[in-house]
Amino acid sequence: MLDKWDQRFFDLAGYIADWSKDPSTKVGSVVVDPETKRIVSTGFNGFPAGVEDHDHRLENRAIKYEMVVHAEQNALISAGPQAKGCTLYVTPLPPCARCAVVIIQAGITRVIGPKPDMSREPWATQSKIAEEMFSEAGVKVVYAEN
Repeated sequence: MLDKWDQRFFDLAGYIADWSKDPSTKVGSVVVDPETKRIVSTGFNGFPAGVEDHDHRLENRAIKYEMVVHAEQNALISAGPQAKGCTLYVTPLPPCARCAVVIIQAGITRVIGPKPDMSREPWATQSKIAEEMFSEAGVKVVYAEN
């Protein structure tokens, strides 16, 4: 169970997820300074700035997956060096392996997200890889209930 502040920021990530134009999966992320409870940045999944989000791109997964910036990546790009030592909240999916790499490199010390669905691929493999990297890098992972 999350404390009240963690729950608030986790819920905020869910609210921000709805800003995504992705028709199948909307993901939101919030980067927070744990000492001050100050929001450092937010992000949602979508195409890079200046790239048109036409329906034919959003509805074709092969194209979309090559073009989309994940919510965690958007939040960390916006945060810049201020992300170091912060907590990252993400929902409704846990970080993939590629996002875990960026989260670690940004200096995030704690990640709060939903428990991975280990019955579905590619999420099961992605989650295992991410968890292994987080463990080795000393990033604490807390699973929240969606």
